[in-house]
Amino acid sequence: MSKNLVIVESPTKTKAIEKYLGSDYKVVSSKGHIRDLATSGKFGFGVDIENHFEPNYVAIKGKKKDITALKKDAKAAKKVYLATDPDREGEAISWHLKDALELTDDDYERVVFNEITKNVVTDAFNHARKIDDDLVHSQETRRILDRIIGFRLSKLMQSKTGGKSAGRVQSVALKLIVDREREIEAFKEEEYWTVTAKFPEIEADLDTVDGKKADLKTEEETDKVIGGLNKEFVVSNYETKPKKKASKYPFITSTMQQEAISKLGFSSKRTMQVAQKLYEGIDIGNDTVGLITYMRTDSVRLSDEFIKSSYAFIKENYGEEYIGHVKTSKKKENVQDAHEAIRPSSINRTPESIKEYLSKDEFKLYEMIYARALASLMKEAKVNATTITLDNNNTTFKTTGQVLVFDGYLKVYQKFESSEDKILPKYKVGDVLISDEIIKDQHFTKPPARYTEAKLIKAMEELGIGRPSTYASTITTLTQRGYVTLIEKKLNPTEIGITTTDKLQEFFSDLINVEYTAKMEEDLDKIAEGKKVWYKLLESFYKDFEPEVENAFDKMEKKEDEQTGEVCPNCGRPMVIKTGRYGKFEACSGYPECKYIKPKEKAPVVEVCDCPKCGGKIVERKTKRGKVFYGCGNFPKCKVAVWDKPTGELCPECHSLLVEDKDKNVKCSACDYTK
Repeated sequence: MSKNLVIVESPTKTKAIEKYLGSDYKVVSSKGHIRDLATSGKFGFGVDIENHFEPNYVAIKGKKKDITALKKDAKAAKKVYLATDPDREGEAISWHLKDALELTDDDYERVVFNEITKNVVTDAFNHARKIDDDLVHSQETRRILDRIIGFRLSKLMQSKTGGKSAGRVQSVALKLIVDREREIEAFKEEEYWTVTAKFPEIEADLDTVDGKKADLKTEEETDKVIGGLNKEFVVSNYETKPKKKASKYPFITSTMQQEAISKLGFSSKRTMQVAQKLYEGIDIGNDTVGLITYMRTDSVRLSDEFIKSSYAFIKENYGEEYIGHVKTSKKKENVQDAHEAIRPSSINRTPESIKEYLSKDEFKLYEMIYARALASLMKEAKVNATTITLDNNNTTFKTTGQVLVFDGYLKVYQKFESSEDKILPKYKVGDVLISDEIIKDQHFTKPPARYTEAKLIKAMEELGIGRPSTYASTITTLTQRGYVTLIEKKLNPTEIGITTTDKLQEFFSDLINVEYTAKMEEDLDKIAEGKKVWYKLLESFYKDFEPEVENAFDKMEKKEDEQTGEVCPNCGRPMVIKTGRYGKFEACSGYPECKYIKPKEKAPVVEVCDCPKCGGKIVERKTKRGKVFYGCGNFPKCKVAVWDKPTGELCPECHSLLVEDKDKNVKCSACDYTK
């Protein structure tokens, strides 16, 4: 007897879903995408430019057998249910399945669910629909745009600069990193001084001098202010105000990645891999269940069912006074964020109750997702914030503190959010305090910090560059192409990354910029909403783009390889310096006819200490610009790297390397610990 056929993307989902649906259903996997654009036609785009950019799709290498097997299953089935992921990419995969399996509208239904639990999955089959062509066209347009821009600009960069690739989102993200590096290089540090008055119970910092905000630039100015002080400070103001501290929204993709990077030490790629596993299903005893909702989302919305069950959970476990209100976002909801925020599939499935079934990474991420979703529905924390102002000879000093009065959402989220009390003693206006010591400190302004993965993802989200599914892959691409290196968890542009950005800006500043890329995302949203015709967007884009590319091929100066003064021992042509993923090397100028590469002379290795991650050795190394840093000798397998020289000791708090900075201060290379 024939069964209903359900096709999902990932094989790990099949067992749980088949169990939920029962014996009338067979659940199989497409194993992700089955087809992609061909590399035929003009410039290998795989589209017919003259015919409204009609795409030509072919089976992805190795997928023909899968398609044949799926066709066989589909022909034997009563009905085919396409249950790929609940976003535009998932919608496009469903369309490809329908087309490749030659299904008619009568043969199939499209089923969407945001979490893999029995109630949600079975309910989704009661709300089956047909494929949304607008969503498919939006994803298709994105793929064609990325193919056109990627193929043309990558070939241009390869022929002119030695860069490996360029892309619609990738190159704008790289520009952000390069622009920040230029800000750092152009930065001029300025000296400034602070003054602190110490008392038996408190310390207070200089706030104003002669009624103006203190702004001390030199030691001479500072000494003059200190010279005018006496030991008696009068309390001129003692103010305590109640303040509320609201919880944050539940996670969306970008905020989950940012918090996992900063709080858990995960990379964006690792975060998404772990989240994918939590979503697709974990074996818990005799059951397989998806622990979180779909992890690619822009929405902060929570389902009514989850809110109701969470309120009951809060009341039972913490008391009614901890029940908060649902956070609403002013952000315009679009098709891309039509599903929910990232949350646990059941609030009653606490992290501790399932810890034994999770890996270390899975538990850490699940615990954070669980706490964030629960905290978003809890009452604000309440603090009493106190400010004390002290007067002394036309100068004022201030100190502030706060006391937690009601912990509210911090009851469950304290672990992931620092909130230390600083309790100040009670004083009355007119009280006189005698200082023990007046301390002056010299400081220098610091340049803007390089982007971390978390900060870059935040910037991309705020600027409208890319979408939730692209953040992690964009950063991975930049590192794999050798455009950036990760040192002390900061993204540092390489020489080739800077050169590639400069050349793209010289010829494509109207295309490779934040505003254009964000506008393109808005247009893709409009296609998804049926408000814009997909091929007209492509026609308009290509009409302007291709002439710019032709001009660049014609006028962009090719970066000539620097000759070494030696000749190739194989063919006699000049030897030149090339740049690859792992730095510069010497090779024959006759490539590809001659593939000779000169073996590198091994520079003496200066070992500093053991690597805390892999057990190898931390050695002294240099960037392409000659700046010294310290990295693991097992690179690229191990990517531990720091700017300051390691001491050989490990941080007692996070077990990363302790380093000594230029001022001889010993500090942790990863956290805020100082020795």
